[in-house]
Amino acid sequence: MNDRAQAGTDLTVDAWCNSREASSSRDGPVRIDPEGTEYPIQDYAPLGDGRSVVLVGPDGAVAWWCVPEMDSPPLFDRLLEPENGGYFQVRPDGPFTMERRYRTDSNVLETVFTTATGTARVTESLNSSRAGRLPWCELARRLEGVSGTVTFRIRAVFGTRGDTLSPWLQPTPNGCVFHVGPVLGVIRFSDNVHVIEEEDRTIAATVTVEEGERAVVALLAGEDEPLGIPTIAEIDGRIDISDDAWRLWAEGLGYDGPHRSEVRRSGLALKLLLYSPSGAIAAAATSSLPERIGGPKNYDYRYAWIRDAGYTVNAFLRIGAMPEAKAAFSWLIARLHEHGAQVFYTLRGGKVPEETSLDLAGYRGSRPVRVGNAAARQHQHGIYGDIFETATLFVADGNILDQKSATVLADLADECADRWRQKDAGIWELEVPQHYTMSKISAWQALARAVELAEAGHIAATCVPRWSRERDRIQAWIEEHCWSEARQAYTFYPGTDRLDASLILAVRFGFDGRERLSSTLDAICGELGRGPLLYRYSGAEREEGAFIACSFWLVEALAELGRQDEAEAIFAGTLRAAARGVGVMSEMVDPETGDHLGNTPQGLSHLALLHAACTLRGDRERDLKAAR
Repeated sequence: MNDRAQAGTDLTVDAWCNSREASSSRDGPVRIDPEGTEYPIQDYAPLGDGRSVVLVGPDGAVAWWCVPEMDSPPLFDRLLEPENGGYFQVRPDGPFTMERRYRTDSNVLETVFTTATGTARVTESLNSSRAGRLPWCELARRLEGVSGTVTFRIRAVFGTRGDTLSPWLQPTPNGCVFHVGPVLGVIRFSDNVHVIEEEDRTIAATVTVEEGERAVVALLAGEDEPLGIPTIAEIDGRIDISDDAWRLWAEGLGYDGPHRSEVRRSGLALKLLLYSPSGAIAAAATSSLPERIGGPKNYDYRYAWIRDAGYTVNAFLRIGAMPEAKAAFSWLIARLHEHGAQVFYTLRGGKVPEETSLDLAGYRGSRPVRVGNAAARQHQHGIYGDIFETATLFVADGNILDQKSATVLADLADECADRWRQKDAGIWELEVPQHYTMSKISAWQALARAVELAEAGHIAATCVPRWSRERDRIQAWIEEHCWSEARQAYTFYPGTDRLDASLILAVRFGFDGRERLSSTLDAICGELGRGPLLYRYSGAEREEGAFIACSFWLVEALAELGRQDEAEAIFAGTLRAAARGVGVMSEMVDPETGDHLGNTPQGLSHLALLHAACTLRGDRERDLKAAR
């Protein structure tokens, strides 16, 4: 990497990453404090079933699980209420070390615990069946003795949703049922597990496993509905059934390049965020994890952004996951027809609720803890470009637009032609509306793709002359108002010398002016870069961590501009800096500590990795030619 991208430091990308790894690497056995409650965000491993996502900490505690859906209130919330929140823990009794990983090409997690008396393996899955997603939530945890003996403590403490309700137990002939508001469920144990406490908010048990011995613990839950109770043998068997299903899906991914393992892990992470009842893509599975520890930028990301849906469709198309791409695109078009071009929607397709704050301590004291998202009331021009790029790549892959979808898109192009002159909130959802340069480029992108779709016969061509004229006006406006001779870069918005890392995407979008775009990348790296990592915009370093997706966008842009060596170096450096823990990424990284920040797993981070890896493989030029 040349020194233009050194971000004011004399460290190379490799040296920068090595310096971070020296203090933050967690390879090999890790000693865990049995009484600890808070861990770095990257140390929480997600499990999913196409409807909800569990986060498991390195201490064996489920610290976050919204039941029955990702955007439901949490059943376990210790992630945001460390002292008094709910959790479901399976851990050795006494001090221990642990090593864990996902099974190959799977979202089934294996953890090996080592104690003074022996070693045991815990295999965990949010189960599905051979026919697909179960009609209830089923978290299964298999405990197996590997050597010696290990005694496990099992404890479930149900959350109170910020002291807004009180959990209670109901003994029945078919088991002891827990109730948390409208959620009900049971905890099932194999016969060798001994229950030692059943109190309204707490269920506790213990089990000792010897070499070759097995125990199973499972939590089954639903909301305001009858609950089926399978046998322990059925639950145990579904761990392997779920593993097989994940492997079969991963084997169908089309990428065969040098970063196969990273691409498959990112594809599997995105699959966790695909809400199967509707086809929506959640931006992340959590709410209120901070962009800076102790700071106020803690948002609820358990909703489906148009931007993320569009990027997901594109990424799934590039790796051959057609059913998921079609489901996400159909969901997107249906929402546009139903509600118009909103920034994002609920996972079921409704409008996002007003933002409120909960009286919780927050992750490492980071408040407020939010439910809902105020950005739902914003307007962003970027949604136009995202939608039309998605439609273009969808048909370029050999697929077909129906008449209703074609009408929705043509109407949207008319709306974009009318609105592009207005200020908006920009891709970063900022509170102060501006004529953000990237928003104008997105509007240009939308109209350019609309013209191409119409000329190819995919949508009505009635307004092509108007779209073409407005497309050219936008480009002229950008060149006149947004280029800075002093910075030799496109700036954040007219009249400022601040920079915006999202302008990297202009290369992917095919915006004209490759020399200016290349120069803009240099300016962005020089000011916003920290080794391979990038902050989102000028001044962001005072408020948040480096945005992981920006680094992968940079990789893609450099490769498309022919700067392959730089692209490869930044890709490798970003992987070392961001793909830590079990390989699942959140939104941001603290460049100083290497710890992750923001909500997790973050779809945009994994989407950007997929695009970057495919571009490095050399297929982007082919994709663009096919699309245009």
